Amino acid sequence: MTPAFAQPLNEIATTWQIDPAHTTVEFGVRHLMISTVKGRFGEIAGTVTLDANDVAAPLVEVTLQTASIDTRQAQRDAHLRSADFFDVEKWPAITFRSRSVEGDTESDFRVTGDLTIKGVTREIVLDVTKEGQGSDPWGNLRTAFSAKGQIDRRDFGLTYNQILEAGGVVVGDEIKISVDVELTAVPNETE
Repeated sequence: MTPAFAQPLNEIATTWQIDPAHTTVEFGVRHLMISTVKGRFGEIAGTVTLDANDVAAPLVEVTLQTASIDTRQAQRDAHLRSADFFDVEKWPAITFRSRSVEGDTESDFRVTGDLTIKGVTREIVLDVTKEGQGSDPWGNLRTAFSAKGQIDRRDFGLTYNQILEAGGVVVGDEIKISVDVELTAVPNETE
């Protein structure tokens, strides 16, 4: 029998569930044009579904709860939850759904998909690296990936800003995205 760490994902399971306790979705944005502020979303859910006949085309579906934004500063987080930015009362979730995958899903590859923020959907590309897979002490099969990408926040209607007296702006437009995700196999049902 081939050990779990050596098996292709679709031979282990066709559905993988995001483990939110071991997954981080972070972002970075320039502040005052001189430094970078980083934050994360604390509530994450999603799955990766594999086609048994085409492991190179996984369906990735992820939901982030906008109210779970955390930049380690309460006043800033409250402002980001307001209508100036994410408007969490009206738009409680950010979603991502993959459309295509290019490259070797057992090492480095690219995932192209639709990111929806505040009801606006735009295509983004994530550069992904498989970090490993294996069994945990409780017999669950796990795999992990890291991903990086970037978006222009204005493309999603996130346009709030202030002009600095000396020139420039308070909040940069480019958002760098960094993801570390751990997935747990959902056992295939036997017939």
